[in-house]
Amino acid sequence: MSDRIFASVWLLLCLGGLFIGWGIQTEYSYEPLGPRPFPLAILGLMVLCAALLLLSRPQLIEWPNKKVLQRLLVLIVTLMLYAWGFEWLGFPLATALLTFSIGLLFQATVIAALISGAVMGVSLFYAFDHLLDVTLPLGAWLN
Repeated sequence: MSDRIFASVWLLLCLGGLFIGWGIQTEYSYEPLGPRPFPLAILGLMVLCAALLLLSRPQLIEWPNKKVLQRLLVLIVTLMLYAWGFEWLGFPLATALLTFSIGLLFQATVIAALISGAVMGVSLFYAFDHLLDVTLPLGAWLN
C-alpha cells in the first residue's frame, strides 16, 4: 500500500512540476530550444515511472530496522545543515563536511572520510567554478 501512496504523491508532484515547467519563458534565446524542454522531458519520464509504479502489482514491503532509520534521520539532518550553512561556510568547506559525514554514515574510516571530503570539496568547487563557470560562494568567514 505504501508504494501506491508514494506513487500517487509522486505523480501529483510531477504533474504540478509539468504545469510549472510549461510556463518557463526566457526573454532571449540562448539555445535553439530554450530552457523549457529539459525539465519537461525529465518530469515526463518521472510521470511515466510513477504511473508504472502505480499500476504494478503490490509487493510485500519490509520496513527497515531501527538502526537504518536512525542513519536516515542523521542523513536528513546533515543535508539540512548543509543547506543552512552553504553560503556562510562556502561551497568547498560545506561540501567537504557533508562528504565527511556521509562517509562516516557509510562506515568509512575517519582518515578515508577526511581525504574524500577534502578531495570532493576542492575538486567539485574547481569543476563548477572554473570549468563550468558556475559562481559558488567561498564563505562569509573568508571575507
